[in-house]
Amino acid sequence: MIEALIIDDEEDAQEALRLTVEQYCPEVDLVAVCSSANEGIRAVRKLQPELVFLDIQMPTMSGFELLQQLSPTNFEVIFATAHDQYAIKAIRFSALDYLLKPVDVDDLIHAISKVKKRLQNKNSAHQYQSVLNNIQYRARKIERLAIPTLEGIEFFRTDDIIYCQADGNYTKLFVRNQPSQLVSRNLKDFESLLSESDFCRVHHSSLINLSHIQRYVKGEGGYVILSENHHVDISRRKKEEFLNMLTRL
Repeated sequence: MIEALIIDDEEDAQEALRLTVEQYCPEVDLVAVCSSANEGIRAVRKLQPELVFLDIQMPTMSGFELLQQLSPTNFEVIFATAHDQYAIKAIRFSALDYLLKPVDVDDLIHAISKVKKRLQNKNSAHQYQSVLNNIQYRARKIERLAIPTLEGIEFFRTDDIIYCQADGNYTKLFVRNQPSQLVSRNLKDFESLLSESDFCRVHHSSLINLSHIQRYVKGEGGYVILSENHHVDISRRKKEEFLNMLTRL
């Protein structure tokens, strides 16, 4: 059995989740249901659950602030949210699980199955540190990107990232004054998180940092020359969007 607790300030939401878990997830033992972040912190410290269903938006303290209070994290988390799109981007980027309210049964079962696998590996603490770092920039341009790896977390200054190149389900980062880095996130994940930080998808396989453009060469789509003499093609489909972003810089 997976010992779990719910932390959610909305009574209707916590009751709906409790009933759904009890009905459809027999492998989960709910040991507590908490109605505030502070109550949740006390319960986690006392009961030491293996899994926490955590609401993101709560008064006085968000779910992310709660995790910071309990860091380092020694339990699994399934986030719950109704509408926080930036939070969802950061959670997806860190390969963590979330449920949209009202909770869908299939989504819940799928999230629980992934939690069971991670509990066997005991390897998710780095991912929570990653999402906590990336979420703090929700109101402004991301300055440092935290990327979870098997060994820990790699931090990159976004200003130093010249461009990102798709490589199957991976992405190759070209970083100023460093060798290229292969990261187990796809290019869409990077585009989602960096779209507000002057990055532009100029090709199905390329996401460039506009601040590193040295020259644009016209053509059917054309191409750009970036810092350290990197050449990246602009697709015909992306050309207009790219030129519009250049004029706004």
